Amino acid sequence: MSVFARKRLFLTMLACLGALATPFLSTAADFPTRPITIVVGYSPGGANDVLARIVAEKLTVNLGQPVIVENRPGIASIVGASYVAKAKPDGYTLLMGASGPIVFNHVLYAKLPYTPQDFAPISLVGTFPLVMLTNANNPAKSVTEMVTYAKQNPDKVNYSAPSASFQLIAELFNGKTGTRFQHIPYKGSADAITAVMTQDVTMTLIDTGPALTALQGGRVKAMAVTSAERLKDLPHVPTMTELGIDINVSFWSGLLAPAGTPSVIVKKIQEEVARVLELPDVKKRISALAITPVSNTPEQFDKMITQEINIWRQVATEKNIKAN
Repeated sequence: MSVFARKRLFLTMLACLGALATPFLSTAADFPTRPITIVVGYSPGGANDVLARIVAEKLTVNLGQPVIVENRPGIASIVGASYVAKAKPDGYTLLMGASGPIVFNHVLYAKLPYTPQDFAPISLVGTFPLVMLTNANNPAKSVTEMVTYAKQNPDKVNYSAPSASFQLIAELFNGKTGTRFQHIPYKGSADAITAVMTQDVTMTLIDTGPALTALQGGRVKAMAVTSAERLKDLPHVPTMTELGIDINVSFWSGLLAPAGTPSVIVKKIQEEVARVLELPDVKKRISALAITPVSNTPEQFDKMITQEINIWRQVATEKNIKAN
């Protein structure tokens, strides 16, 4: 082959390689060029749904394309999570995933139609701790007094939990304090709190939104929170850590994409989410849900998910807790 022919072949090969690379590079650089869907695995109106809509509204402006929220509720958010896990990994189908379907489901269910490896974590969006509530007429004035009573009367203390994930938190409390509060299952957070109001159970560890609403009625009192710091809405309520109980737990919501989504697209979405969560009006609206707005990197989010699955799997195994 002549020098000229070899040169022409070389240039042809370069052109072919460039043609193959151009669509991908163009897609990543121009993203998004059409509407994005954020799937929520719960019914409209809940905190996770409202959170998704707040973020979607701002991303629509920042990204220059409509960002639509689509509700796909069912079976502990398994329906919505499974749908996104199987979606095309192009950044146009995302999941506003909560710690329930992303962490606790993998611990509590023997079989799931998706795995942690089916997702590319993008960023946290918000976190919220749990609040320990007991009846307002409970003579215990502190968690310490309640723990003392529970140890002296193990057959007289129990707790309500609206799902197995809340049960895990309560059993962690049992393990850390040496108590034996018995689990009483309920269908939802409102029912679990009502059981405390009617004194059918001794206490509950429940999410902040319903807890703050219940506290306004005066029939329950807050004993402790599971966050690292005291809550702005409950400044006089101590953290578990302050009480010498090694519990620092928060539930969360965050954005995830199907595994295989190009890293440049994941990074672009993450950066925009971080900008959105710094907006004063967004902070105010999310805080009104009793959720703390917070973002992190895909690497940090991925590491956090892995660590939490390992922690809660150990608790579930020790206490033989499984989803119903």
